[in-house]
Amino acid sequence: MTRPKRCAATIGLFVVSLLVTARAPAQDAKMPDYQAIVSAPDRSDADHQTDQRREPAKMLSFIGVKEGMSVLDMEANAGYSTELLARAVGPAGKVYAQDPGFIVERYVKDKFDNRAKSPAMKNVVHVIRDFDDPIPPDVSGLDLITFFYAYHDVTYMPVDRAKMNVKMFAALKPGGFLVVADHSAKPGTGTTVSKTLHRIDEATLRQEIEAAGFKLVDEGDFLHHPEDPRDVPVFHPAVPVDEFVLKFQKPA
Repeated sequence: MTRPKRCAATIGLFVVSLLVTARAPAQDAKMPDYQAIVSAPDRSDADHQTDQRREPAKMLSFIGVKEGMSVLDMEANAGYSTELLARAVGPAGKVYAQDPGFIVERYVKDKFDNRAKSPAMKNVVHVIRDFDDPIPPDVSGLDLITFFYAYHDVTYMPVDRAKMNVKMFAALKPGGFLVVADHSAKPGTGTTVSKTLHRIDEATLRQEIEAAGFKLVDEGDFLHHPEDPRDVPVFHPAVPVDEFVLKFQKPA
C-alpha cells in the first residue's frame, strides 16, 4: 500500500514542478538594457533630439517594461514611444499602437507609416480605434498600457473618459500596469486649461483613473521641474515643462 502513495506523491511533485516551470518565463522575463536601447545608432536623429527632454531611459526603467511583454501604447501619434517600447519587448513581445482615425488622417499617418518601415517596428500593430473603445476585441491580458502626454487632450474631445478607463482596466491582466505621463497644471485647475495650455491637474487625472479600479503604486519625479510656473502653454517654453509620471496597477 505504501508504493502507490509514493507514486502519487512523486506525480504530484512532478506536476507542481511543471506548473512552476511553465510560469517561470513570465516571472523571470529579461530586463533589457534601457540605455543601450536609447543609444541605438539606428534610431533617428529627431528621436535622439527628443530624448533630451523626455528622459527615455529613466522612463523605460520606471515602467519596468520587459522582453516578451504585450503592450498597448495609447495615442501613439508619430510613434516615438511606441518604437522604444517595441525595442524593449523584443521580437517575442507585441506592441499595439492606438490612434483614433481623425488623428491618423490629419496629423500622423505619414510619420507613423515611415517609422513603421524600421525593423525595430516589426512587432508593432497600428490600431485605429476611438479613445473610448481603444482595444481590439481579440486583445486581452495585456501586461502594460502606456498613455503619454495625451490624456489632457481627450478631456476636450467628445470622449467618454470613464468608459475609456474601464476598457483599459479590462484589457490588462490582473497585476498589469498602466503608466500615465502628462504636463502639469496648477492644483485645482482640473481640466480647465487642457485645451489652452495643454496641461492637466495631476489630482484630477489620478481621480479619474482610480475610479476605474486602478491603484496608484508608484510616482516618478524624474520629469518634475519646479521652476515651471505651470501657467503657460507647453509649446516652446522658457523653462522645462513640469511633468508627472504615475504608475497604476490592476489589482491581482
